[in-house]
Amino acid sequence: MEVILKEDVAKLGSRGDVVKVAEGYGRNYLLPRKLAIEANDGNKKVIEQMKAAALRRSAKEKAQAEELSKQFEGVSLHFERRSGESDQLFGSVTSSDIADGLEKKGFNVDRRKIQLHEPLKTLGEFTVPIKLHKDVTTHFKVVIAKEETE
Repeated sequence: MEVILKEDVAKLGSRGDVVKVAEGYGRNYLLPRKLAIEANDGNKKVIEQMKAAALRRSAKEKAQAEELSKQFEGVSLHFERRSGESDQLFGSVTSSDIADGLEKKGFNVDRRKIQLHEPLKTLGEFTVPIKLHKDVTTHFKVVIAKEETE
């Protein structure tokens, strides 16, 4: 049975691919879950139109991401946190904190796009990447300073 994938399916193919699958797999799994449609001439034309629309949308999103990445040049965030004697923070600076700081500066960035592998737990200067699009990643500076106590 030949089907056209409407979504990416692990170990089978990506959206828009025409793949040959077993009858039962197609009829009992892919078609009921709307992961694929039967491959006939009418459906192939519809899929071509969907692919073209997805390419246009992806190109537009990439252009917007590149424009936004240019605005991030020279941007730095400053945080003041309490810390111990060895410059270890009491707590940490997380991607949510960074997203809030960026929002105060006028950038609306989802915290999940901030590529922080683990929270920042020491004083210092860090370079943090943001993945704005699957092909566009930009970096900015985060400075964590010691909070002045009385």
